[in-house]
Amino acid sequence: MNLNEMNSPAFKSRLAVVYGNEADAQLARYRALAERFAAEFGAGDLRFFSAPGRTEVGGNHTDHNNGKVLAAAIDLDAVAVVAARSDGVIRVCSEGYEPLEIDTADLNPQQNELGTSAALIRGVCARFRELGYAVGGFNAAVTSRVLSGSGLSSSAAYEVLICTILNGLYNGGAVDAVTVAQVSQYAENVFFGKPCGLMDQTACSVGGFVAIDFASTENPQIQKVDFDLSACGHKLCIIDTGGNHADLTDDYAAIRSEMNAVAAFFGKRVLRELPEEQLFARLDDVRKQTGDRAVERALHFYNENRRVVRLTAALNSGDFEEFKKIIVESGRSSFMYNQNCFTAVHPTEQPVALALCLTEEWLRGKAGYRVHGGGFAGTIQVFLPDELVDDYTAKMRAVFGENSCYILSVRAHGGCEI
Repeated sequence: MNLNEMNSPAFKSRLAVVYGNEADAQLARYRALAERFAAEFGAGDLRFFSAPGRTEVGGNHTDHNNGKVLAAAIDLDAVAVVAARSDGVIRVCSEGYEPLEIDTADLNPQQNELGTSAALIRGVCARFRELGYAVGGFNAAVTSRVLSGSGLSSSAAYEVLICTILNGLYNGGAVDAVTVAQVSQYAENVFFGKPCGLMDQTACSVGGFVAIDFASTENPQIQKVDFDLSACGHKLCIIDTGGNHADLTDDYAAIRSEMNAVAAFFGKRVLRELPEEQLFARLDDVRKQTGDRAVERALHFYNENRRVVRLTAALNSGDFEEFKKIIVESGRSSFMYNQNCFTAVHPTEQPVALALCLTEEWLRGKAGYRVHGGGFAGTIQVFLPDELVDDYTAKMRAVFGENSCYILSVRAHGGCEI
């Protein structure tokens, strides 16, 4: 496809499948990106790809111990205008970043690429090849509405986008959504250097509401949940409290390591392998060896797994009031037991805790609210009735800034070619 063909009814209808009523605005966005592609790379046979961000609905800090998660793809996405090239070189120009180039002839991890987008691309290509899938070169112009640091998984969206491009250009769409998620996680763990779980990538890859059971990370059980959030008169609000993630790596890592320590006390690798009654039978011994906080975090894990089942059942039955109550339960468990709503390193800085405090003050009994994602700093999520959105977001903006509130919808499609 070329620039002129982008105005065709066929292309507009393809946009409408993914973006619905927003298709016209997205056409302008895709055209601007295609023009940027032409300025950077010249003419080409253009193809168009999209991968959404995600929101973690339930299952806070459970995936890394093979737990259960309820997540959803959102309507903020990363998109790419792409043309294949025959020399095996991948060149990506992402809006706001320097261009980068990867030669697929060398797919070994590069120490100097740790923590970079180049590492993600090289890692995706390496894993595709290891799994027997085809890899090839392409030029791409990329832009993203999944803001970095927003807690909406900009890195997972980017990984899934690269997988989807390779899947479309060189594999005829044969790579299934779960494999795309696993490849993306591999790239982030091994090449990028971040020990993330599999939840983010799965939600971005599959789309819609998804209940995921990670009892087997090689074969996660995925249940699509057919629920229309907009039809029940509610919005999903993400509130960015503006906290700094830069020095929180140790806080994030401690949750996983402490849960693992409880499991290791019993000779298990992760908590999912440890029956809860065994922990209760030896609580005193466990707390003496691992510490009280590790035990509290383990109890959060078991209860959060049960809440994911209840949340999924509530959505399947259409009981959104029950759903909101369980969301609040989840948030309180994260605050009291998992303890990821502020960091002990800077005890006077508690933006997430303050946002939850204010939300409860203003929306008690009317909304579902909890910490969002990794926690400590960053974002909270709120499910609230449409008629309360304007008043609530105005109050939150007055505290956390004009750009602190995102009003989102759930997107049915995961990573896809337009």
